[in-house]
Amino acid sequence: MSSTRPTPRVIAVVGPTAAGKSDLGVFLAQRLGGEVINADSMQLYRGMDIGTAKLTPEERGGIPHHLLDIWDVTVAASVAEYQKLARARIDALLAAGRWPVLVGGSGLYVRGAVDRMEFPGTDPEVRARLEEELELHGPGPLHARLAAADPEAAAAILPSNGRRIVRALEVVQITGKPFTANLPGHESVYDTVQIGVDVARPELDERIARRVDRMWEAGLVDEVKALEAQGLREGRTASRALGYQQVLAALAGECTEDEARAETVRATKRFARRQDSWFRRDPRVHWLSGAADDAAELPGRALALLERPVTA
Repeated sequence: MSSTRPTPRVIAVVGPTAAGKSDLGVFLAQRLGGEVINADSMQLYRGMDIGTAKLTPEERGGIPHHLLDIWDVTVAASVAEYQKLARARIDALLAAGRWPVLVGGSGLYVRGAVDRMEFPGTDPEVRARLEEELELHGPGPLHARLAAADPEAAAAILPSNGRRIVRALEVVQITGKPFTANLPGHESVYDTVQIGVDVARPELDERIARRVDRMWEAGLVDEVKALEAQGLREGRTASRALGYQQVLAALAGECTEDEARAETVRATKRFARRQDSWFRRDPRVHWLSGAADDAAELPGRALALLERPVTA
């Protein structure tokens, strides 16, 4: 970096799962004098390490990582709560002359951290009615209803994620507008550079399959068993995490472990497509190739992007 580089800005490293965001985030923090802020909704949970591909302390390269392991698995995730925590950390780092490097594939969390967003309130009666429907009929019919009311929101939310479906339908009923209509335009509250890590579909699918194999070999089933004893099955958000949901089903005798493993691969590939389409809609994301053939050049290209003026 040149000696004339600007004062620290917020960097957001985004893109689909298994694209290589975490390693790039560590590299940028090391080179720029920064610290990493987690923007993966499931890495917020204590003990959910293997199935979320959380970097080990060694892999973090001496870089402080914030907003990891802050919630018990029984806590329901809240984007509004995450927004408060993330902005407090961003503000503290900027005040200290450090570069906040936001890393993660949870699109709404990234936007909540860096964009001008206010979240609609809640209506206990509407929420209770929708949660009762979820309990009685499962997430399928509710997701179909959301698809009719707000196709864009339905495309971005996994059909199995009952809690997020309920929230989207609640906002539709409270505001009379689609859930996505309540998302503001792309207006940052910080001087932000968003870097998207792009990997072509066949290679990304292969990476996902290998990653799931490594998770099983690393002891994902035992991790889920330990978390089940801590209330994972009752956790409305954590229990729906990819891999964890499938292993819980196997432990309950609803499928075999091999079937759970195969479904984790399939579900993760579907999720990666949703992540990609979410970030593609944001014109501010600067896409760089994270393909294996370009891996050696990716860090340098990201640094070069930050050396020249970039619009937020």
